[in-house]
Order: sequence, then structure tokens, then C-alpha cells
Amino acid sequence: MEKAHSPLDPSLASKTILVIDDEQLVRESMAIYLEDSGFKVIQAEDGQQGVVLFCEFNPDLVLCDLRMPEMDGMTLLKELSELSPDTPVIIISGVGQIHDVVEALRFGALDYLVKPINDMAVLENAVKNALHRTHLEVENQVYKDELETANHELAKNLDLLQKDQEAGRQAQMQLLPPKESYLKGFHFQHIIIPSLNLSGDFIDYFEISSRYLGFYIADVSGHGSAAAFVTMMLKSLFNQPLRNFKTGSDEIIINPEQLMDYLNNEFINANLGKHITLFYGVIDSEDNTLRYCVAGQYPAPILLAKSGIQLLKDDGFPLGLFEWASFKSQQLNIDSQFQLLMVSDGWLETIPNEASGKPASEQFLLEFINQQPIELSTLLAPVKQYQKKNPPDDVTVFIVEKE
Repeated sequence: MEKAHSPLDPSLASKTILVIDDEQLVRESMAIYLEDSGFKVIQAEDGQQGVVLFCEFNPDLVLCDLRMPEMDGMTLLKELSELSPDTPVIIISGVGQIHDVVEALRFGALDYLVKPINDMAVLENAVKNALHRTHLEVENQVYKDELETANHELAKNLDLLQKDQEAGRQAQMQLLPPKESYLKGFHFQHIIIPSLNLSGDFIDYFEISSRYLGFYIADVSGHGSAAAFVTMMLKSLFNQPLRNFKTGSDEIIINPEQLMDYLNNEFINANLGKHITLFYGVIDSEDNTLRYCVAGQYPAPILLAKSGIQLLKDDGFPLGLFEWASFKSQQLNIDSQFQLLMVSDGWLETIPNEASGKPASEQFLLEFINQQPIELSTLLAPVKQYQKKNPPDDVTVFIVEKE
């Protein structure tokens, strides 16, 4: 019989299938076909041997005849359901009566095929579908457990915020990275000065892999507990794509525009009544490039390099406002004199324009940088007037530079 196997999904390549059938020719035909498809196959000639092999090898799927001597398929199905209720079982029988189908499904069978199986591709397709379904169920359960854990942590932290502002501030500060750190030849340093006990500003930087570093600055609309809660949610939302990259599931975390789409959808679906401006960058330490995306961040980050000073501006919308919003990544080379300065709009509000009384502009920030070195102490000088009282808005200064 000619075979036309479809390529085996890599996630199924190591799967083990237990085939239980008292008819040797039928059993071996199924085993040979499935082995040719890339599966590992174990054979049992009756139900009792099937139970023994099931306990020994813990297969990923069981193919079982319904009519067998000693222990029939229905009895075996009940026993396997007790031993491992999550292992998929496909019943195969020449009987084909509806009450057998109903009974088998009632006791946990995932599928039911009727012998003779003239086209083995039908068998292969049923096996793949069962394994994929089980794989998705496991993934969904893991995601559900992680989501429940994250929601529990968020609920705990929100309760802290509502009950005790100082305790909430400590909880929020614990989510921030170290104030200064060196990763793969890059120097990260930051400071956040909240206008209240809790900040709507947030920054983070992290190692994605041996090659990539990620970092961002975010500013949540509003102040206090509600804004701080969103920053904590943001930290949690970054964990999933970071985990996916490390397990090989997807590469969203190193593609800023895709990450912005993901975050925008999550915030809209959460219906928080808040929007978030965000600048997210990914450093490729091998190619010495910076890929970034801007979602309404103001003032725009300032890049200092051999080529001069430039604002990393874009027209991206803040996150959490519009489902139709789209985002675009930019890429540039970073040399040995690379410095990137990010400040929140609260920094501009500490320096009101003398003529209008309004906050300083991006142009003022550019002129300030032209006259002053990019250092935390220098950039915090305008904030010193608020030493004995809170600034009008959260103030954040975040610097990334090459060592």
C-alpha cells in the first residue's frame, strides 16, 4: 500500500503509542504504519499485557481493540482511565454498533474507529488530532494555572495598595530591576520619583537570551494606586512572551511591533480605563543593533552616538486605547559611544516655561543634553526643588549606554 505521510509536527516526534489488539496482522500493520510516520510504537496482544506495558512505558496515546479475550477493550478503557485519566485512548473495533461507541466515549475514549481500516491515513490523522488536542489541553491548563497565579499575585498586590500605600509602594518597588546593572557590555541605570507614594511610571530591563537584551519605559495615565496596579500588570504581561521565546514557542519578545500589538490587545481586553505610553527596545549584542518601537512615549527617547543626537520619535498610539492601532519597529546601529536617555513627561513638568508657565518641551530637553553630560545626578538637578514636597508628576530617568 502506497503511503503519503504528511510531515510530522516536531512536537509529536517523540510521542509513544501503545497498540493493543489480539489480531497480530492488524496490530502489526498499524504499528508499522505509525512507526513509518515517525512515532515510537509498543505492541500488546491482549488487555492484560496492555496494562502492564502501559504502566511500564507511560505512552502518550493508546489504540485499543474493543473485542479481545481475557480482558476486553471496555474493561481495559475503564482501568486505563483510572490509571491515567489524561492519556487519550482511541477505540478500534470491527463491531461498529452505536451503543459500543457511546459506551466507549462515556468511559473516556477520545475517538472511535471502525475496522477494517482500509485507509491507514485515517488512523494517522486520528492519532495526530488526538495528540494535538491533548497537547493543547496541557498547554491551556499550564496557561490557566499561570494566569490564576498571576491574578492571585495581582489581587494580593492590589489589596496591599488599597490597604496600605507604603506597603503598596514597597510591593511596586520590588518589581523594579536594580537601580544600576551591567549586562553583556551595556550599562543600565534608573531612578523613579513618584508624585505620590505609588508611581504610574515603570521601567524594566532584562536578558532575553545570550544574544538579546530587552528594556522599556512606561507611563500609565493618572497617578496613585490605580496607575500603579497597571504597572504591575505590565510587568506580568511581559513574562509570557519572554517565557515563550525561551521555550521556542514564538519570537514576539524580540519583535517590538508584535509585542506592542500583544500588549495593546491585552490592555483593551482588560478594560482598565487606563492607557499606557511605552518605549520598548531590543539590543542585539552580536550585530550591535537596537530595534525599537514607540507607543506614544513623550518625551521621545534621545540617542547620542557618533552620528550626533536624535529623538527616537514615531507616530504610534498609546496602548489600551484603540483596537485598530498599529505599530512599527525601527532599527539602527549602535556604536561604542552609544547612549540612550529616557525620561518621563514628569521630568519636563519640573521645569515650567517661564513665559507660558507650561511644562518644558522636548526641545528644552535636547538643549539641556547638548549642554550637560548624560548622568543621573545632572538630570536630577531640576527635581531638587521638590525635596520637601512631591513633584507635580511621577519623574523617571532611565539611561542605557555601552560600557
